[in-house]
Amino acid sequence: MITIYHNPRCSKSRECNIFLDNSENDVQIINYMKTPFTFDTLKSLIDLLKINPIELVRKNEQIWKDQFKGKELNDKEIITAMVENTKLIQRPIVVNGNKAVIARPLEKMDEIL
Repeated sequence: MITIYHNPRCSKSRECNIFLDNSENDVQIINYMKTPFTFDTLKSLIDLLKINPIELVRKNEQIWKDQFKGKELNDKEIITAMVENTKLIQRPIVVNGNKAVIARPLEKMDEIL
């Protein structure tokens, strides 16, 4: 089962969703705007991605610029900021078993399929 953490307002996320819909894989779509991450779920996903929490942040979002840019935040604070402001999360995130990628560009999915 492949899971895509999807924001339907994002063109890259929609593109990834269409690609997976047309594949022969079983796909679970999670619209994280309607079903937000918990702290523990997002932390686990970051661990699966093998990245630092700051690498999952969309730093060009106005929320980031207004509330967090220039501040010294630890990993817990960064994850909390993303949980409380889901627009800050890079997308789409695709998980296949014990592997995950931020599927930007779409070809990144080749690493886990």
